[in-house]
Amino acid sequence: MELRVDRERCIGAGMCVLTAPGVFDQDAEDGRVVPLDPAPAPERERAVLDAAQVCPSGAITAVSGD
Repeated sequence: MELRVDRERCIGAGMCVLTAPGVFDQDAEDGRVVPLDPAPAPERERAVLDAAQVCPSGAITAVSGD
């Protein structure tokens, strides 16, 4: 899986954290996305793809390795 995060585009909605909490967090200072795992395990792939889809600003790009 290829995971990219654009912190400048992030608006801090937190949908990624709710959808894939082991992969994403929010910065305590500005609320923007912080990737915790740049290479998520295969069992987290579906949650990461879902997080990318629900991100209101499009700050997350995730491409499945399949």
